Amino acid sequence: MATYEYKCTKCGDVFEATQKMSDDPLTKCPKCDGPVERLISGGTGLIFKGSGFYITDYKKAGAKKDAEKEPSKKETKEKTDSSAKPPAEAAKPKPKTSE
Repeated sequence: MATYEYKCTKCGDVFEATQKMSDDPLTKCPKCDGPVERLISGGTGLIFKGSGFYITDYKKAGAKKDAEKEPSKKETKEKTDSSAKPPAEAAKPKPKTSE
């Protein structure tokens, strides 16, 4: 069911009517029986009804398992930082040999 807004061209009354989308538009004003035109509205958007909706209602079954397998951003950063540093042996100068 949809709610449509109508305006009477004779008396100027604006009213709403709840109709099926397949129903024909109204043609007469309920107050003065004058002709009416259906107004264009922006719609109401999304309406939530019920006890509530939670993000966990629609998660994939394997989402928790996947999150446990993937390393966190902090762990990934630590690995890249440590790999960027040269090993301790490479940092030491090599002794000169006398030829």
